[in-house]
Amino acid sequence: MTLVDSHCHLDNEQFDPDREAVIERARAAGVERMVVIGTGEGPPDLEAGIRLADRYDPIYATVGIHPHDASKATSDTYKRLRDLLRHPKVIALGEIGLDYHYDHSPREVQREVFLEQMLLAGEARKPIVIHTREAWEDTIALLEIYWRPHGLGGIMHCFSGGPDEAALCLDLGFYLSFGGIVTFPKAANVQDAARQAPADKILIETDAPYLAPVPHRGKRNEPAFVAETARKLAELRGISAEEIARVTTANFQALCR
Repeated sequence: MTLVDSHCHLDNEQFDPDREAVIERARAAGVERMVVIGTGEGPPDLEAGIRLADRYDPIYATVGIHPHDASKATSDTYKRLRDLLRHPKVIALGEIGLDYHYDHSPREVQREVFLEQMLLAGEARKPIVIHTREAWEDTIALLEIYWRPHGLGGIMHCFSGGPDEAALCLDLGFYLSFGGIVTFPKAANVQDAARQAPADKILIETDAPYLAPVPHRGKRNEPAFVAETARKLAELRGISAEEIARVTTANFQALCR
């Protein structure tokens, strides 16, 4: 199987002792591309993903300000993002969005920073990677107003909704990226969305080192484990894992040309 891990955090300190071995295990498992999300610890450092993309051929990157770090954004941050979006291995702006679970940044600030980054991505003609937690209504409303007109779509990272939320995202032109949650026994709503989503609008990811899929749940996640998510998605859809690998890889290539 040839796989793409469309969302991981290989810059995380949990990988400091064995990062190269993790990348080798991923390659051995058939993972030909890994997208390292470049939000890192937040501004002023915006290059967490780029540093790894420059060093490792299979790695691509995003740049962006996570909603947790929205309070750290300044005018200089946006200027730097504009420059970094021109990097040849930066394929999207993200992960961006709203997180009302932790509220590490005030909600009004999160919305302002989300909007500013949509404007930057539209200007650069890059897709966006969305993080939304306990904020579906506001996330969809802002995307409807400020993102739909660009016609660029993007990725709903670690999709955690059900068929209703999936329909809203698909209508906005987004791909649904399924991670380890889809393998969890109690994730019936997510599994229903995974069964019903159009084949040409699904992706797979790990969000490593977080949310390891069954049978690795509770352990540190890593890109090689995306194969388990592919197998579960295949089971839910009644097709082979090889077909899921083929489809999700083709979808990634179509979005991130």
